[in-house]
Amino acid sequence: MKSVGIELRYERDALSPIHEGICSSPALERELILGGQAVDGVETITSFVDGDPTAYEPLVADGEGVREYEITPVENGFFLYLRQELGPEGVSLLDALAQETVVVVPPIEVRADRTMRLTLVGHPDDLGTILETVPEGVSLDVLWARDELTVSGGVVSDRQREALQAARELGYYEVPRRNGIEAVAAELECAVSTASELLRRGEARVIERVLDGDP
Repeated sequence: MKSVGIELRYERDALSPIHEGICSSPALERELILGGQAVDGVETITSFVDGDPTAYEPLVADGEGVREYEITPVENGFFLYLRQELGPEGVSLLDALAQETVVVVPPIEVRADRTMRLTLVGHPDDLGTILETVPEGVSLDVLWARDELTVSGGVVSDRQREALQAARELGYYEVPRRNGIEAVAAELECAVSTASELLRRGEARVIERVLDGDP
């Protein structure tokens, strides 16, 4: 059995409307698809989104083929339940990656840089078939491969990690504090409010992971 982490990079014309909306909105960091299925041309997913629900909701409220959705805000983002029609040529990502022995391991990370990251587990031959079959407008990179059953997923988004790293290097977490949030914002070339939000979300996810007992 083999595990691989892959990144799918989409050309702009190949993005779904929701993924395009995530890429174009500064208020949305990423979406983590936690599970889903497609039955009779209707895809049902549940996900967690790092970002502002008021920035995301128009993507589904006005989305063509959306049958129903429900958004549940929480402290660090919101949970989404979504059912939508795939269309005559649409295919579920989970179905597109389906092979006899392959499992797609959640979460599927939908990122604001026009990429998606996910983990696949299965027999090498079937994994190789997936890696060699890439839809038009999509390129595929293998991020890691292991000859064992394992998964890999980031606790924080890349942008949150960048903010946390900058804050640490600038002495934001030193006692006494060497630099404030203004210095972090300047390093990230963003507004103070944006830097503060990135740190708050990143800190919250790291603390949650630590207190839940994960290494």
